[in-house]
Order: sequence, then structure tokens, then C-alpha cells
Amino acid sequence: MGGDVVSDRVWTVPNLLSMLRLLGVPLFLWLVLVPQADWWALLVLALAGLSDWLDGKIARAWNQTSRLGIILDPLADRLYIFAALLGLVVRGIVPWWLMAILVLRDVLILGALPILRHFGYGPLPVNFAGKAATLCLLYSFPLLFIAGYASVIADVARIIGWAFALWGTALYWWAGLLYAVQGLRLIAQTRRDERADHIGGPRAGEDSDSVRGHAPDQGRTGP
Repeated sequence: MGGDVVSDRVWTVPNLLSMLRLLGVPLFLWLVLVPQADWWALLVLALAGLSDWLDGKIARAWNQTSRLGIILDPLADRLYIFAALLGLVVRGIVPWWLMAILVLRDVLILGALPILRHFGYGPLPVNFAGKAATLCLLYSFPLLFIAGYASVIADVARIIGWAFALWGTALYWWAGLLYAVQGLRLIAQTRRDERADHIGGPRAGEDSDSVRGHAPDQGRTGP
């Protein structure tokens, strides 16, 4: 949201919700792996999704968008994705290669952050493909857990869950490619501006300056 003011506040309602959501990650993983209490684990996942929606709404409505929230919110999403994948892989419900593909994409994105910082940019704002990918993946995991049981409902959940998982994985990588293209354009623009400054010519990078230290929606940076 372009009109939101990003503050340095720590103790805000959205940040507290994000912190609670982060605390739920080890609980979720323990429920999945130790007692294998899948229904309780799915309840934790559902509450995490509800708090994810609430903190964004509250941040905008109460003008509580913060730099900490911009970090915590996508971090919680990534950790829940990782925890759910780990649980599914350990339980033998999904193959290891699905987790490897998704983790590799995040490793590449994280590896690009120092390069962006070198040119004066923070994490890139989220795009629609990234939001859709995260939603698809988070929808797929409960269905895949249900698919681990023997029943007609489990068979239907398996089909729908894998559809969400594969579509979400494709969107996840497509969003990563869009971030890469945007990052390369910003870096190229910065270099052109530096050359223009060196020779005393006009700068052409006014648009790229707005991305530096951007202030995206609460907790919404590129996943």
C-alpha cells in the first residue's frame, strides 16, 4: 500500500500476531511428527492462516505497518511451508524432491538479497504470483495430510491437494523469476544512473529510487 507509513515500532498488534504465529511453528511440527495428531496440527495451521489475514488487515486499518512486521510476516509463511513439507516428507506422504525444489528457490532468493543491498535496495515487494503461490501451497498441505488416511475423502483430498501443490510450486518459481527480472532491471538502472552522474548527464532512474527502502504492505515482501 503506497500510502502506508512504515514505522520502527516493535510492540504493535500485527507484530504480536506474527510472533504468536512463529511460536506455533514448532508446535505444529511436533504435532505432525511425534503424536501424529494431524487434526490438531491442521487446527494450528488454520489459526496461523487466520492470524496472517488479521495482521495485514489491522496493520492497514490502524496504521501499524512496521519494518519488523515486514520481516516477521513472510518469515512465518516460509517457516510454516517448510515445517509442513518436512512433516509430509518424514511421514512419507510426499516425495523429498518437492521439498528440495521449493527450498532451492528460497535459497536462490536469499542469496540475491546481498546483491540487492549492495546496490541500495531492500527486499523486493511481493508480486501477485508470489501471493498466489503461497496460498496454493498452504491450501495443499492440509489436503495432503488428509490424503494420508484410507477413505474416499482421502482420495479426493489427494487429487485436489496435489493439484494445489504442483500449481503452487510452479507459481512459486514463476514469482522467483519475476523477482529476478525486476532485480536485474533495478541493478541495470542504478548502473546507468551512476554513469550519468559520472559524466554529468540526466538521471533516468527516478522510478527505481522509489523501490529503495520500499514500504510494502505489512509483512508482504517477496516470498
